[in-house]
Amino acid sequence: MQMTWRWYGEGNDDITLDHIKQIPGVMGAVWSLHDKVAGEVWEMDRIQEVADQIKAKGLSPAVVESVNVHDDIKIGRDTRDAYIDTYIDTIRKLSKVGVKVICYNFMPIFDWTRTDLYKQTEDGSNALFYQKDLVEGLTAQEIVDRILKGAGDKTMPGWEPERLAKLEELFEAYKHVTEEKLTENLKYFLERIIPICEEEEVLMAIHPDDPPWPIFGLPRIVRSRDHIRKVLDLVDSHYNGLTLCTGSLGPNLDNDIPGMIREFGDRIHFAHIRNVKVMDNGDFIESSHRASDGNVDIVEVVKAYHDGGFDGYVRPDHGRHLWGEEENCRPGYGLYDRAMGAMYILGIWDTLERKY
Repeated sequence: MQMTWRWYGEGNDDITLDHIKQIPGVMGAVWSLHDKVAGEVWEMDRIQEVADQIKAKGLSPAVVESVNVHDDIKIGRDTRDAYIDTYIDTIRKLSKVGVKVICYNFMPIFDWTRTDLYKQTEDGSNALFYQKDLVEGLTAQEIVDRILKGAGDKTMPGWEPERLAKLEELFEAYKHVTEEKLTENLKYFLERIIPICEEEEVLMAIHPDDPPWPIFGLPRIVRSRDHIRKVLDLVDSHYNGLTLCTGSLGPNLDNDIPGMIREFGDRIHFAHIRNVKVMDNGDFIESSHRASDGNVDIVEVVKAYHDGGFDGYVRPDHGRHLWGEEENCRPGYGLYDRAMGAMYILGIWDTLERKY
């Protein structure tokens, strides 16, 4: 297991590389060019600059999250080949600086969805929260407005204002995109890029849908064991793999996450480990990583990885905001709770290594 940490870049993250290198066990910074919208060219000098910044601190730049997929690819428009060519160009460039894994998603219009970015909890911390009836009762535009208002001046991957300014147009474009059609379009995309990934030795790792059910009538195709198996079978290559995110799959209590890890272990190239507490009415909030604090048994999750000899990349995913850091931190990406999460995960791993 190779512990990493998501970093949003110089001038775009209050947590610096110097902070990250002080967290015991963290070996790499998970990065991206966060000012780039889906479909834009990634210039080689920009890629090299960020990779060099990370390497200069003794950290690895091996994981990029994300290279976003343009909506024309997901919709299946005639223009998709040009955007796929640009994506392939980015894969080739990233391989030159030592990138081994690209995390991406295939969610229509919205990335992760929440209703409150700083929901107060009983202990005084706050966290990302999903209120089910609110999502069902609000329009998509109202949800967008809530997210962007809550984010303030922080960039929010998957919630780019430039793209969401065309929300009505996007919904119209996706009107006839069914789950089957979206799956076909993902297959088309993978059939184009996976041969390049095999040449360049860059692993693709698709991220599950968050939350793991359809919202606003949009299809979701990476939300359960059966969906994941179907995606991995679209192109039967080791390079067509998975980012297994426990926090994305966790809100559906029917998802057997340790079982998925054991089944898909050799195709899991990146692991996001976080916990969620699910309420009886379907609401959920992101909790500490400790197994007893949520519905995801993090101990069993880490044991499943250990039993399978997992040697891929992992990061502590979203954490609560502690000790007033919400005044400055990006929602879900504070320092303290994620650092404690990394230590909790590594503590479980180290104990399993001792074979008590």
